[in-house]
Amino acid sequence: MKLHELKPAPGARSKPVRKGQGIGSGLGKTAGRGHKGQKSRSGGGVRPGFEGGQMPLQRRMPKRGFYNKFSKEIISINVSELNRFENGATVSPETLLDARVIKKTGDGIKILGDGELQKALTVLAHAFSKSAAEKIAAAGGKTEVI
Repeated sequence: MKLHELKPAPGARSKPVRKGQGIGSGLGKTAGRGHKGQKSRSGGGVRPGFEGGQMPLQRRMPKRGFYNKFSKEIISINVSELNRFENGATVSPETLLDARVIKKTGDGIKILGDGELQKALTVLAHAFSKSAAEKIAAAGGKTEVI
């Protein structure tokens, strides 16, 4: 088989309907648009969401919430996720990205205190919860706020 021999499966392609080509075609004269009215005209029709002058659904629904453009995206990590690093290692946002613990640094990283930490690590982050700082110190590590 060669490229020029390829054909679509039988019945997969049908001829396009040619509207307005005489009475015998079944779609002659008005071409399936009916007689008169807005939708029969060239360029006629209503915009999406228009309900004939009735108050449209998108305007009937109440507005809700707002977007705070000053909000910060803080990425949170639990201390249990730091166990994958070697004992005595320095854990920074860059090492967390390389180890795929986080996907992005966002506006800052906060270490939370869920789980246990078995390794003594030096952890550099933008913020620590009280329990996380205690658990890192109890494991023999240090916390540094960037």
